[in-house]
Amino acid sequence: MPLFRVVAEHPESEARLGVLSTPHGEVKTPAFVAVATRGTVKAASADDVWALGVQILIGNTYHLILRPGAETVEALGGLHGFSGWDGPWMTDSGGFQVFSLGAGKVHGVGKIASIFPGEAVPKPTGPSLVRLTEDGARFRSIVDGSWVFFSPEEVIRYQRLLGADIILPLDECTSPFHSRAYTEAAMERTHRWAERALRAFEETQGLGPNPGQVLYGIVQGGAYEDLRRRSARVIAGLGFPGFAIGGSLGKSKEDMLHVIEWTVDELPKERPRHLLGIGTVEDILEAVRRGIDTFDCAAPTRMARNGTLLSAREEGFRLNIKNARFRRDEGPIEEGCDCPTCQRHSRAFLHHLFRCGELSYFRLATLHNLRFMARLMAAIRGRIAAGKPLDAASVMEDLGRT
Repeated sequence: MPLFRVVAEHPESEARLGVLSTPHGEVKTPAFVAVATRGTVKAASADDVWALGVQILIGNTYHLILRPGAETVEALGGLHGFSGWDGPWMTDSGGFQVFSLGAGKVHGVGKIASIFPGEAVPKPTGPSLVRLTEDGARFRSIVDGSWVFFSPEEVIRYQRLLGADIILPLDECTSPFHSRAYTEAAMERTHRWAERALRAFEETQGLGPNPGQVLYGIVQGGAYEDLRRRSARVIAGLGFPGFAIGGSLGKSKEDMLHVIEWTVDELPKERPRHLLGIGTVEDILEAVRRGIDTFDCAAPTRMARNGTLLSAREEGFRLNIKNARFRRDEGPIEEGCDCPTCQRHSRAFLHHLFRCGELSYFRLATLHNLRFMARLMAAIRGRIAAGKPLDAASVMEDLGRT
């Protein structure tokens, strides 16, 4: 069975319906990949996440090798056996964490500082904790401060032991404030690391609990059209069965859309395309229209924990449950939502839980936001199948009816 097959194409855009086949089940695309950094989605169980309609999770190699260790996970059945989530798994390479501890700190760009910083140069958040060479990346552990070394080969070995269905090679992420010369040099290094990762992947066949594992290639090149196109052609030419778009997506959402267009234009149409670290409603819709199949992002669950709940009926698709106007609001987060939280609890109750710091709030809010994302992707797939427009208003109207 092929890794990926296109089921239908949208008549008015580059969007397509697809099926991603893995040893642990199929994923209907376009799909949102929920972030399970340390082997679990924060504040939710594997049963919770499955019941919400989430199809696939992504773990973080960097965090998992620090605690509990790749060998421990492998001994306990790989991520599937260890975590209790027996559906499809992805793992990233840890390249973004190396970036966030290095250039991300120096340039003030990362998960917390906006990845789209505009033209104004942000203030540094600290000195680099990374030493990057042709061999790989040496960095300080956030657990005990010890030095850890990531090479392309070692990252493949770690991920073989973790046993995810789809894994990613080590790459060098760049910042929107890196020069063109540095961005090009980092891209070329990523290409060399990709070749080393492919060799290591072949040499480690039989290692770990998942013989059906596949390795995606990562396209770099910053927000420079010629670099992105060149990187996409090089990575595609190496024979990877699927691709991820990584690194700096520019200084604005407009830059990001150009990067997606340049990259997709150079990639084989029959292979899956994953966009790393992007997951807002608006960005997903724009990326789907440009041919992206899967997305991962911690934003929906992080926002839930911080008091922001997703809704098709709110401006910007967000509701701030901290707001005092919800103190006596008897309604659910979103009328018509079938998540366990909306079926049982009011905005007033969630407002109360958040204000009191009750731990149950984190679970209830996370369940809602993850269900919203699953419903959003189902609505998008439905409109692609029917050949209907993929504008935000139409998708939200469909979402409101589900």
